[in-house]
Amino acid sequence: MRKSLITVVILGSIMPVLDMTVVNVALSGLSQSFDAPLTTIQWIVTGYTLALAAIIPVTAWAIDRFGSKRVYLSAISLFVLGSALAGLAWSAEALIGFRVLQGLGGGMIVPTGMAVVIRAADSDRLGRTMGLLGIPILIGPLAGPVLGGWLVDDLSWRWMFFINVPVGALVLLLSARFFPSEAAGSTRRLDVPGLLMLSPGLALLLFGLTRVEHGGIGDPGVYGPVVLGAALVAGFVRRALTTAEPLLDLRLYVHRPFGVSAATLVLFSAGYFGTMMLTPMFYQALRGESALASGLLMAPQALATGITMQLIGRVTDKVAPRSLILPGVLLAGAGMLGFTVQAGVDTPYWRLILSLVCVGIGVGMTMMPSMTTATRQLPKSQAAGASTALNINSQLAMSVGTAVLSVLLAAQLSSRIPGSGGAVTALADASPAAAARQAAQFADAFQTTFACGTALMLAAALPALLHSRRRPAATEGVSADPAATVEPSSASAP
Repeated sequence: MRKSLITVVILGSIMPVLDMTVVNVALSGLSQSFDAPLTTIQWIVTGYTLALAAIIPVTAWAIDRFGSKRVYLSAISLFVLGSALAGLAWSAEALIGFRVLQGLGGGMIVPTGMAVVIRAADSDRLGRTMGLLGIPILIGPLAGPVLGGWLVDDLSWRWMFFINVPVGALVLLLSARFFPSEAAGSTRRLDVPGLLMLSPGLALLLFGLTRVEHGGIGDPGVYGPVVLGAALVAGFVRRALTTAEPLLDLRLYVHRPFGVSAATLVLFSAGYFGTMMLTPMFYQALRGESALASGLLMAPQALATGITMQLIGRVTDKVAPRSLILPGVLLAGAGMLGFTVQAGVDTPYWRLILSLVCVGIGVGMTMMPSMTTATRQLPKSQAAGASTALNINSQLAMSVGTAVLSVLLAAQLSSRIPGSGGAVTALADASPAAAARQAAQFADAFQTTFACGTALMLAAALPALLHSRRRPAATEGVSADPAATVEPSSASAP
């Protein structure tokens, strides 16, 4: 596989993943700039997330119908246009609208790039290639707050969006040159009823989950969208299992390696991304660090994950999946447990960092090997559907994990510190004497919340046990036959 192709896909995938987190640190400043309440400004993040969720389901059909190169070029163009317009926004409402435009383009970039890589990768190098695809997933949550803080403090919030324009233009030029040209697309019709159920269903689910932090689980603004979204998704599942040409082929989950990997990733991602969202808050609220400092404190973990991914990618194609994924889950859980029990006011930073480095190594051993295992035995004709399904799983898992842990932390703070309202800024707003008294309660609240995230991560060990104990065969890999299908009975025995 050409290195130029994977480089383009990595560069393109970094933009939408980074944009999910880079804006968070600027919300207060944007509220002041536009003289708008935070309830309105929050839609700058929510609108982008909902647009991502709404467009992802149609990506597999678009790739099969128009070809991955056309879809990728269109997605990058839409994302760059939305970024440029967002940087020029003159009001909060305009910025929200342009962020939605960004999301519609960004939602197609990652699954399309992944589908291109799966189709183009040599079967004996799929693990190494998938390891490289994990780089954007790591850069976004860790580098986003640091980059956003620097741009807002030293330049302007507009540069959070303008920076995508030259990068996107470069990706457009490179992808136009290096992406493989494809023959005429499939004539498969778009499953419009399925689309009208799945896309709004996912959007409503994510919308409800984003409101949990503000209203709590008992708020009608939370459980109403969640229940309606779940009903629509259930309707889609029923249709997908009965119609001849569904929007998303759910039979992928019956294929044992794919189903086991998806279950592992859902549980692990919910716990991991939920705790990683709270870790910078812990450093800032309890330890008094700045956004930049908290990001730098998490850098060793990101470095450990990146190095591990590249090393593991070299052996994933030669080692039994269970031999990597199960130890990875257990190591990440053990590292997070070590961080949890030490998450106090006076714990030396080197001990906290060491625990997070263990988490990082475990993440590198878990996530990309799971994705490689999920797609290894699938025919290339199912690459688009597989990448779309995995990205939908990822979005839901991250949203559920962050929502659940956010609510739990707020509830813990409210019960331990009356009058705090569950706000993580309560300690900074308190008097020095009150802050000294409340620090221990703050630490207990974070520890309890981190413990729940750790339990979610360790729960992924159960499906990880079902991964195959056999090494990938020399000839095993993605089938080149477009008409080939992988039946459930063909999966390797555990």
